Amino acid sequence: MLSVSLGPLALSVPHLVLLAAVAAAMGVAWRCSPAVEATVFWLFTLAVAVARLGFVLQYWPQYTAAPWQMVDLRDGGFIAWAGLSVALAVALWRGWRKPAERRALRWGVTTGLAVWLAGTGLIQWQQQNADVPTQPVADTQGMPVSLTQYLGQPLVVNLWATWCPPCRREMPALVAAQKARPDVRFVYLNQGETPGTTASFLGAAGVNPADVLYDVQGRVARQVGAMAYPTTLFYGRDGRLLGNHLGELSPATLEHALKVFDQPN
Repeated sequence: MLSVSLGPLALSVPHLVLLAAVAAAMGVAWRCSPAVEATVFWLFTLAVAVARLGFVLQYWPQYTAAPWQMVDLRDGGFIAWAGLSVALAVALWRGWRKPAERRALRWGVTTGLAVWLAGTGLIQWQQQNADVPTQPVADTQGMPVSLTQYLGQPLVVNLWATWCPPCRREMPALVAAQKARPDVRFVYLNQGETPGTTASFLGAAGVNPADVLYDVQGRVARQVGAMAYPTTLFYGRDGRLLGNHLGELSPATLEHALKVFDQPN
């Protein structure tokens, strides 16, 4: 399972884990001292802001072309250790300055960290046991093919559709990354449409038709547990899932995600 759909809202599993961690931290802090609950939420907000700022600074050149993307938290660009370090330092300072809050802060922050680390570990374990989908799909000629044919090379699989505005907006970033990373195979796996429906859009976007496959029944999305689009999957040479992203990819977030292929397996 990669994401969960709650009506019109779709959340990735990592986002759900983070929300669960924050809820647990605030709940425990409230049980110890109701007044500290707001402080825990403020620490969470601070951590998110610092983590986002760290990511933006790291990929500053990519954001200068589209400054509004700096404040778009939906692209998922964060440096977790930066935000966590600052939030913990402020929590320690707060506890030192206000002894009455120490117990609630200690138990609240510890609980939140425990939930987040446990959930993240479970996600990583699940990811290590997920391989390239085996469900049959079709090429532009309607012939059955399988994503397993790309084993042996780094693979990016983008689940998209022309009726999905974020899918359309992120396509230029994917095409540009494909040109910059010839060592990585990009596959644009359309969901629920036909070559005739997508032809004009793909031509305008500069996508090579040979890189486009069609999953008319949405079988691959169901197999991997993707409940919303766009969803982008990153597979290693051995077919093991190395990462995934729900929602629109910015150039910075995509560049960061592609670094997974540069790490030794």
